[in-house]
Amino acid sequence: MTSESAPLIEIKDLHFAYGHHHVLKGINLSIHRGQIVALLGVSGCGKSTLLRVMTGQERPRKGSVRIDGQVVHELDNEGLYALRRKMGMMFQVSGLFTDLSVYDNLAFPLREHTDLPEEMIRDLVMMKLHAVGLRGAHGLMPAELSGGMERRVALARATVLDPMLIMYDEPFAGLDPISLNVIANKIRNLNDALGITSIVVTYDVSESLKVADYAYFIDGGVVVAAGPAKAMPESTDPFVHQFIHAEEDGPVAFHMRAHPFALELGLQR
Repeated sequence: MTSESAPLIEIKDLHFAYGHHHVLKGINLSIHRGQIVALLGVSGCGKSTLLRVMTGQERPRKGSVRIDGQVVHELDNEGLYALRRKMGMMFQVSGLFTDLSVYDNLAFPLREHTDLPEEMIRDLVMMKLHAVGLRGAHGLMPAELSGGMERRVALARATVLDPMLIMYDEPFAGLDPISLNVIANKIRNLNDALGITSIVVTYDVSESLKVADYAYFIDGGVVVAAGPAKAMPESTDPFVHQFIHAEEDGPVAFHMRAHPFALELGLQR
């Protein structure tokens, strides 16, 4: 990890809205090469939207996302696709092609984006599957995989082009404890072995803080706290403390803002 060098990712005063619904209200953060960074926050706080802006799927209303020296929203289509080829993505629901085998799911990006011969593609696919413990599953279809196996295949596919950056959108959601622990360890091991940078977007505190180097907490469309992941469980910041310890009382309200309930029921004027 080279935290002294220029950041691989630098986000400054980032604003984004869906119509009149403002989701990001001035995000500022930086991520250095070799780091695993966790983006934490309650559901609906804007974590996945932030990934969409970072990958150029959405354009910000204000501010910028700079990745590897390039401002994402200033790139033309050719430049954006070139940058995306340096990124890997593990989607929230795996995103595997249901009509392709495990082998062909991993081979697809290699066939699309490289001129490698089929023999070399086979070697690369089997190496990536071996890294996640599923070389023996190369002939299976996605419907034949368990949830944990499906996530591991998705993880292997995210690394198949040897990207400089991998983004994980809720990688631990819906997994049993064993599968969850396996995926978390694979994220850490692959990041270190391949020398890449990883972003883990999640609300799973315990696992993300185990594998991450640094954590950002997002609430209300802004970063409300940040720091080394290992130090977060002892944080006295009210938001961090409530989020990590799953407490009912704190700055995060359970009820969304609304008119008084008695007024809604016609009991009050």
